[in-house]
Amino acid sequence: MEIQKIEAAIEAILFTMGQSVEVKTIAKAVEQDAETTKRIIHNMMDKYESEDRGIRIVELEDRFQMCTKVQYYEQLIRVASEPKKQVLSEVVLETLAIIAYKQPITKSEIEKIRGVSSDHAVNKLVEYNLVCEAGRLNAPGRPILFATTEDFLRKFGVGSLEELPEMDTTKIEEFKAEAEEEVQMELDV
Repeated sequence: MEIQKIEAAIEAILFTMGQSVEVKTIAKAVEQDAETTKRIIHNMMDKYESEDRGIRIVELEDRFQMCTKVQYYEQLIRVASEPKKQVLSEVVLETLAIIAYKQPITKSEIEKIRGVSSDHAVNKLVEYNLVCEAGRLNAPGRPILFATTEDFLRKFGVGSLEELPEMDTTKIEEFKAEAEEEVQMELDV
């Protein structure tokens, strides 16, 4: 198959699926090996970025997805109803950060780090599809393990967890000292 036909087939697959598709699935469909397919898709990504188009291809670990470009959001909401805005409270964001950096992690491990119950925060993150159940820990009670989802990567604009910013250990120590101080104040009362 010539390169233009392969690109057209990949474009059709990504457009039709509407969600991310694994490289190996695309490769099988276009009868190419995964590396060649990935190279072709990267070339397509460059073309979409260099040309003034309303769509782009996003790489999410070993998957690819066709998405609209952010700069055309205003025009999109004129046509479609505005999506429900997900507002993440400080507690929910804190819980999400813990899961993102410590995954897979159990609810009790999250609560140990935060020092308070995290049921509501974890439930909200699952509801927003930012985290999901990632199996069970092989321990008494077999607690659920939580990890981030593809939606997390997409919404936070990272292609993989390795792209997350480094944790600032001084901030962690400050947070820990603050939490210990608060606990001590409560014990003194």
